[in-house]
Parts: sequence; C-alpha cells; structure tokens
Amino acid sequence: METPEKIRKAYVEYVLENGKQPISVFQFAKKLKMAEADFYTDYASFDAIEADVWLSLFNDAKATVEADDTYQGYSVREKVLAFYYTWIELLKAQRSFVTYSYGQLRSETMAASPIAKARQRAGRQAGTSRVLHPFKEAFVDYARDLLAEGRESKEVEPRPFLTDRYPDALWGQTLYILDFWVRDVSRNFEKTDTAIEKAVNTAFDLVGRSPLDSLFDLAKFMYQNK
Repeated sequence: METPEKIRKAYVEYVLENGKQPISVFQFAKKLKMAEADFYTDYASFDAIEADVWLSLFNDAKATVEADDTYQGYSVREKVLAFYYTWIELLKAQRSFVTYSYGQLRSETMAASPIAKARQRAGRQAGTSRVLHPFKEAFVDYARDLLAEGRESKEVEPRPFLTDRYPDALWGQTLYILDFWVRDVSRNFEKTDTAIEKAVNTAFDLVGRSPLDSLFDLAKFMYQNK
C-alpha cells in the first residue's frame, strides 16, 4: 500500500472510531510507525487528508462516467445527471466518513463569527473551505467544459453577465444535493435520486433557451431596424 493511501485509510478509521481528528500529527504518525516528517511529505495537515478524500470521490465519479461509451453520446443534461448518480453511489460506500466530514464543516459554519456567517451567505464559506476547495476547483473545471459543450449543442443559452456564473451555480447545486443526501432517510436514498433529477432538469431549463430569450432577440432586432 502506498504511503498516501495508508495515511488516508488510517485517518478515516481514526475519525470514525473516535469522532474527531487525532490530537497531533506526531501521535498519529507514531501510531502508523512512521516519522512525522514522512507524514508531511504527503499531507500538510489532517484537513488536507479530508480534502484529498473529497477530491478522490469526485475524480473517481468523473473517471467512471467518462469511461462509459454511452456517456459520450449523452446530452449535457444527461451527462450531469449521470455524474451525480455515480457520485452519490460512490459516496454511499463511504457514507460514515462523508457524513462525519460534512457534519464538521456545518458545525464550523454554525460556530463562525457574524462576519464569517455573512461570508457564508455570500457563498464563500462552505463552497471554499479548505476541505472542499480542491473538490470545488475540479468540479467547476468539469462544469465549465460541459457548459461550453452545451453552448455548442445549443443546450445552453449564452447570456451577458450570467454565462460566466453558470459553473458556480452548478457547484451550488452540488452542495444542495450533498446536503440533501446526508439528511436523506428514505429507503436506498430514493428521495435523493428524485432531488437530483429535479435539480438538474430545473437548472438546464433555466440555462437553456426560453421565451424570454426570443423576446429579447425580437426587441434587439426591432431596435436595430427601427
């Protein structure tokens, strides 16, 4: 087993057994019979380990769907749906750890100062926490590529001042789905599947062409040809 994987596995086991992070890197490394300096070769902190787990779950889901030949023929809407369904399946395999880590993030937010809470309301706390930040960056890059594909296929309507915000909107949707799944108590998380379908369909209905776009085009044409 490679050292990073060994550290991740031991860390996940520790927090699930103790409900908290180890007291210190020194004690954790000692338990693994490794030098503290060797720990820092792979991870700068315990939060960095958690960030790596979240990022790995995203990368595994993305690699899984992209390896499926049928995925390549999907519409962008279908690709996003396929990603979320696959991601949730991978989260299920590590639900205990995911609910622990996500619960810690929520607790930190609840205990934050009024200024920090104001930043959270502005979308800068949960979305860019040290633990979720690498996952967010990777997801936004993925979403940006899909949305560019959607513009080419006419599934996504370019709109001034809004188009550049679409990837962040999909990230917000991802956090909603994650939060819903963590709280979901339905059998086999059936309600989460419904939440994913409704959230994605609504999102693509909004970013797709609508009667308002046709009205705007007409108004623009009339103005230019008056």
